[in-house]
Amino acid sequence: MLQRSRVVLLALAAAVLVTATAGAGDLTDNLKRGTPELRSAGPLAFGPEGVLFVGDPQAAAIYAIDTGDRQAPTSTDRPKVEAIDEKIASLLGIDAKQLLIADLAVNPISGNTYLSVARGRGPDAKPVLVRVDRSGKLSEFALRDVPHAKTTLPNPAEGRARTEAITHMAYVKGRLLVAGLTNEEFSSRLRSIPVPFKEVDQATGIEIYHGSHGRFETKSPVRTFVPYNIQGEAHILAAYTCTPLVKIPVSQLQAGAKVKGTTVAELGNRNRPLDMIVYQKDGKDYVLMANNARGLMKIPTEGIDKIEGITERVPDKAGLKYETIASLQGVQQLDRFDRDHALVLLRTNGGSLNLETVELP
Repeated sequence: MLQRSRVVLLALAAAVLVTATAGAGDLTDNLKRGTPELRSAGPLAFGPEGVLFVGDPQAAAIYAIDTGDRQAPTSTDRPKVEAIDEKIASLLGIDAKQLLIADLAVNPISGNTYLSVARGRGPDAKPVLVRVDRSGKLSEFALRDVPHAKTTLPNPAEGRARTEAITHMAYVKGRLLVAGLTNEEFSSRLRSIPVPFKEVDQATGIEIYHGSHGRFETKSPVRTFVPYNIQGEAHILAAYTCTPLVKIPVSQLQAGAKVKGTTVAELGNRNRPLDMIVYQKDGKDYVLMANNARGLMKIPTEGIDKIEGITERVPDKAGLKYETIASLQGVQQLDRFDRDHALVLLRTNGGSLNLETVELP
């Protein structure tokens, strides 16, 4: 991996994992006290100063919520909570079968973890945010009288596709990057929204070549993505079902533009990416991707700057290679916890969900 890319990666990680201070005052100063009227709680992402961005796919809205969680940790504890779904259900007074955990995000300042939860199933499910401290103690984060702001996305997907109006988010250098589906012709869209929130511009339409399908597509949603710098230029690495991995320059995310991403890997069909992070180990950069069928994938990014892109049908795999981390089965969600560890939500053989901190492979 080029040394320059590694240096820029660390700078980008500082923006996301150590929190960016530039513009932080503007963000928190523009939040007003009140009660966010969430209809659902989906993707999560942390910004500066403990501000948590919460995606609300059912309302096609995004909330910036000041958690007030800005105290540096006083311990080196790393959370481990067995059967966390059962413990959250008990906290909320419901049966574990009526609980759905949508996402998790680690506050890089405190090391506290936040989970977006549906209390119940179906359209009447109530959104809840749950906080887990470094010792593993659970508490509900009350959405009452908290400083917050809201922005609404235009032209969201309708009907059954509304749940994919917001599929993933990441805060990078004063902007919130948002993936999801719209009801427009190029329905797969990415937005780059300045924060504090202003009026949301038209999104960028994304076209990719899907190797296992053998065609260009504009409707498949980005399931998960990570910011990543290539040759000094900010990109996102976006993962799609079945499973193209695509690089897209952030500079091309302009209002109303139509962008063709570069497919740098086909990681095998018949699986759905769930979550992913970027990390560095032994001087090299890696993507760690959870999916629902092929285990936890460790993908070296070396040579990603030289890949021209997959533009022909692929029977199984092509482009960047990956290693399966056999010791970690059933990972549903993950986030960076610190330099050497990830926090994972994994499903056990018994069906329950555990929250664990694991060493980065």
